[in-house]
Formats: sequence, C-alpha cells, structure tokens
Amino acid sequence: MNIKPHQKELEHRLATLTRRLEAIQRDISHSYNKDSAEQAQERENDEVLMEIGATTQASIDAIEAAITRIERGIYGNCCNCHDSIDVERLSVMPEARECRGCANKAENRITTSTVM
Repeated sequence: MNIKPHQKELEHRLATLTRRLEAIQRDISHSYNKDSAEQAQERENDEVLMEIGATTQASIDAIEAAITRIERGIYGNCCNCHDSIDVERLSVMPEARECRGCANKAENRITTSTVM
C-alpha cells in the first residue's frame, strides 16, 4: 500500500486542526464584558468553543497517533486484530485505527451497553 497520500492528508489535517485549536484558545482567553447580560452570552459562547476545542483536540490526537503508526511501520493495520484496514476506509478516514469489522464490533458494544 502506498501510504504517502494518506501521510500528506494526515499532515494537512493536523496543520488545519492545530490552527483551529489555536484560534479557539485565543478566543476563549479574552476578558469578559462588564455588562452582565453580555457576559452571560460570552460565557455561553465560550462553553461552545470549549466543546469544539475538545473535539478538535481529540481529532489531533487521533491524527498524531496515525502519524506515529506510519513512523513505526504499522500504519494500515488494525490495532485490534492486526488485519489490514481497507484502502477505501483509510481514504475516507486516514486516521482509522481499526478495520471495519472491529469498528463495527466496538459500535455494537457501545450501542448494546447504552440500551441496557
């Protein structure tokens, strides 16, 4: 498998998400308006930004892990069963760490445990 396109995509996504996270952190670190109504709105906005920041950080972590797998020569292998991950899956989600089968099993476990 040629991993160069995946590596370039991962590096591009990492740079984009890093810039986004930096912008979010700058936006959150502002001083609040003295008007209490405005301040309440600003705090609500910050809560939304913090959620977006947490999601962005999780994506950064997944991408960095994928880049580490490339460096270790294990990129494209499922972290659970060690089978190859479909090229189509990696094309859509280059940070994927599981094959479709293992990802579906994990999803089913989550769905089952949530229902019970």
